[in-house]
Amino acid sequence: MFFGEYTYNLDEKGRIALPPKFRQKFAKGIVITRGLDKCLFAYPIDEWKKIAEKLGNLPTTQKNARAYGRLMLAGAMDLIPDKQGRIVIPLYLRKYAGLKSKIVICGLYNRVEIWDAKEWEEFKKKAEKTSEEIAETLSELGI
Repeated sequence: MFFGEYTYNLDEKGRIALPPKFRQKFAKGIVITRGLDKCLFAYPIDEWKKIAEKLGNLPTTQKNARAYGRLMLAGAMDLIPDKQGRIVIPLYLRKYAGLKSKIVICGLYNRVEIWDAKEWEEFKKKAEKTSEEIAETLSELGI
């Protein structure tokens, strides 16, 4: 399970270090893909297999299903962390998420999100302002 918020620097080669407490879960591999809200999603390889199967089974007759499958699957890149727990984020994914020098890695149960630090702060401010509305909506979903 992933949780927490960690700030790191993106080096000139596009590398980031994974938080030490996440490294063992990514030892077999990590899949990074385009996420939502201008971030990247990162999954351990075993978790990605479950997600990819669901995405692969979306109905191709529905326009939104095709678009979401393309966004997630075509944008995915599988990586193996180096001995220092670093990964190189491909340029097309860095551009998609607007990653600059300071990034935030957020643990979200079965996945990790990678954000540009400035974008993350803006997202948090907006979400915090509407947290009561968000909570009410989630209560309808049983949360």
